[in-house]
Amino acid sequence: MKPSLSFTLHPILFIILFTSQLTLASSDPACRTTCGSLPVKYPFGTGYGCGSPLFHPYITCTADTDHFILTTHTGSYPITSISYTTSTLIITPPLMSTCTTMQFSPNLGLDWASPFQLGPSTFILLSCPPPTSSLTIKGSPVCDPSSSHLCASIYTCPAVVTLGLPLFPPTNTCCVYSPANLNTKGELDLHGLDCAGYASVVSLGEYQTDPNGWVYGVALKYNHGGLDNYNTATTCGGCERSGGVCGYAPPGNSFVCVCKNFNTSSDCYSYTPYTQGVFWSSASPPARKVWLGLLAGLFFGIAA
Repeated sequence: MKPSLSFTLHPILFIILFTSQLTLASSDPACRTTCGSLPVKYPFGTGYGCGSPLFHPYITCTADTDHFILTTHTGSYPITSISYTTSTLIITPPLMSTCTTMQFSPNLGLDWASPFQLGPSTFILLSCPPPTSSLTIKGSPVCDPSSSHLCASIYTCPAVVTLGLPLFPPTNTCCVYSPANLNTKGELDLHGLDCAGYASVVSLGEYQTDPNGWVYGVALKYNHGGLDNYNTATTCGGCERSGGVCGYAPPGNSFVCVCKNFNTSSDCYSYTPYTQGVFWSSASPPARKVWLGLLAGLFFGIAA
């Protein structure tokens, strides 16, 4: 007597689904705990399905240079440091000026929908129309006269000549823009103020009058949004302590702990197979067609 279809099909389907889960999870690029020299922890991730889905569209780890990159509507910016305790990261825009290299700069912008906001940085706008005391946004002055000594310091850098300025230019062409504000487009409107370039400083170092010792970069704060309402951070902590990497499974974006050879819904110590989303989300469209074909062939072969 031919075995019933339900009795024969179910064990075979289970084996295929379970095997495909392990195979597909290991064949895709794994979520990593580092990108270059930077440690990668939640909410950041090194690829699709890693970290938090709220951060994935903006943060990537480049495959060719192994650099952590923040991408916004105004450009891509290398991330040079991350503080997970203060939820702060530092970016270094490629066309930002420093004491050794000054250059004409485009506007710097953040996407309003992103989880990032400007952090504690001091923006020094360079080669602006004098007098900078007249620079305003919506009628409000933007320059901080109490910090004009920073202009005098950075204008001692010989690189100012690349901005079309003479050596030791008048400081009334420089504006210390702190705290900086973004316009309605989410941008530091450098062009609207008619300034040629900018330097952003996150630390003045031991000697505030020595621009060679300043730490240049743009500090950004980030927040996890509503994801922590679902105890994601707590679950993620257990996953990371067990040697896993925190991720998510589209399309529902539910939490997944990515372990060495499998994905679970908790941590790598207590293996709980996670099949919802892992089988389909980790497979490329061609791979999905292959598995669907195999399942269909198996089904009709047994039915016959």
